[in-house]
Order: sequence, then C-alpha cells, then structure tokens
Amino acid sequence: MIHCICIDDTNKPKEIPAEKWVTKDASYNIIHVSIHTLQGGIQGVTLKEITLDESCMPYQSFRLSRFAVQLKDIEKLMELMRNCSELSNIDIMKLIEESNLQLVEN
Repeated sequence: MIHCICIDDTNKPKEIPAEKWVTKDASYNIIHVSIHTLQGGIQGVTLKEITLDESCMPYQSFRLSRFAVQLKDIEKLMELMRNCSELSNIDIMKLIEESNLQLVEN
C-alpha cells in the first residue's frame, strides 16, 4: 500500500455515486495500479478505502493524477506498478511523468 492524498476531486463521473467518490485533501491508500487502454492509456489506481463495483461501470479505478504521493514513497509506487503489470522501469518512469502525479515532501 502507498499512502496518498487526493488533490483533485473535480469532474466526478455521473456513474460513480457521491459516497464512492474521493474527497480533496483526504488520505487514501493505493493498493493496485492499472493502465486503461480503452481510456487512452491513463493510469488508474485502486484504493483500499473505496471499492468501485459494477454499478460504477465503466469506471474501475481512479486516475492517478488525482493524488499526491510523498517523495519518499515513489520507489514503493514503482514497485507496486511493476507487480501489477508487465512494465519495465523505463515504461514506469514515463507513465509517472505522463500522469502528472504530484510528489510532495514528507
């Protein structure tokens, strides 16, 4: 799990009910990272605290760029990304850059 803070709770899709939506400045824990090829290759994260079920389809995860991760946890995030996919380190660094993931000091 990687601790993160929500930095963007705007543009909630109508398919996701309010009780299953993230809240700006709230803390969450990332438990899985995926790439959604059908949504232009965006990086999605599954959170321990919120389960997006069939009622939220087609949404299965939250966009990675909605969250900030502490700089000290970037290696843990990269390891989780490696464990959740067949990506190389180079691909992971490119995805992190493209996601506009915010890194914050401890």
